[in-house]
Amino acid sequence: MVLWVLGFLIALGPFSIDMYLPGFESMAREFNTTKAEIGLSLTSFFIGLGIGQLIYGPLMDKFGRKKPLYIGLIIYVVAAISCLYSPTLNWLIGSRFLMAMGASAGMVASKAILRDLFPAKEVARAMSMLMLIVGVAPIIAPTIGSMVTANFTWHYIFLVLALFAAIIFAGVFFFLPESIQPDKTVRLRFKKIVSKYRGIFVDKVFFTFAISNSLTVGALFAYIAHAPVLFMDVYGFTHLQFGWLFSINAAGLILGSQINRWILKRYSVFRISIFNSVLLVILSFLLLLSGYVFSNFYTTFILLFLILFLLGFQNPNTTALSLDPFEKKAARASALIGGLKMTFGALTSYFISEFSSASLLPLAIILVVCFVISSALLFRFQKKEKRALIGIGR
Repeated sequence: MVLWVLGFLIALGPFSIDMYLPGFESMAREFNTTKAEIGLSLTSFFIGLGIGQLIYGPLMDKFGRKKPLYIGLIIYVVAAISCLYSPTLNWLIGSRFLMAMGASAGMVASKAILRDLFPAKEVARAMSMLMLIVGVAPIIAPTIGSMVTANFTWHYIFLVLALFAAIIFAGVFFFLPESIQPDKTVRLRFKKIVSKYRGIFVDKVFFTFAISNSLTVGALFAYIAHAPVLFMDVYGFTHLQFGWLFSINAAGLILGSQINRWILKRYSVFRISIFNSVLLVILSFLLLLSGYVFSNFYTTFILLFLILFLLGFQNPNTTALSLDPFEKKAARASALIGGLKMTFGALTSYFISEFSSASLLPLAIILVVCFVISSALLFRFQKKEKRALIGIGR
């Protein structure tokens, strides 16, 4: 039951992203703007997730995991109701930011509690188990969003999200144990917090795998931000058809994460990560070539499915590797990697929103850049830190 609650906590963020994507067209009509401008509410959500995680990290080290988590879930519910009654696009963008600030508590707590309860070598396997739960979100969320938009209005999507968060609150209260005791020695002074985060960031292991992971997450969020334009504007699908297409691709992400659990029994986390990084680079270049040559739907769809399939391996593995050195600082390390992920996600989604056209090329270019740099970091680590590899990715 604990893993289910942790999975729902992590899933709250992705669910909040994917469920309202089918409503972009309706939102654009109501606010008399474009889907690209509506995408700024996605960017504000990523920014909120990034900032929020950095705030909750020290709070959860000082006060324990559950008390700050309760506060975050309450903020989320209030912000979701605010989205429900948004009179303007700017109001929606601001409310989405507050939603993210609430959701970020669950993202920090889930990874920190996972690190609290499981030995380091089991974290990657447990993370893959959570990915099974998390992966359900992008499969069913767009479909639910499409059904709500078709039968009611996009506003009611946020009512469903508020109810979902309330159920999670109950699950945390009744089923989730407090995994650490509050630490009164933790200081919440700004300079002290920044110093602690800096100490984690400059760790060679953390830096390599956190940045590598954040780049692949940035690529994933670029896909999420561009998917409504790509499938509905470029290829002409309805919002309901878009929900199904998005769900099929998301199923690839789940499939990869579950196969990863099996492969981890035979190969090291690092070996799997570096092999997949090469495959991601190859697939992204094929996608870019496809965009330049003919941009056929079937080719695009298959390549994106394969990319998401490999991200099902890559994201839990590089996350686990980045957390490997930190047993006593799990919440802060979790918060920092979460903040980095959302920073890259905000940058890529902003780029897509501001410079996107009805074309595959903007997405393909971002994927190539993210995957090439991510892979280069892993190969650089392999070359320079061979001794560290003896004790990493067990």
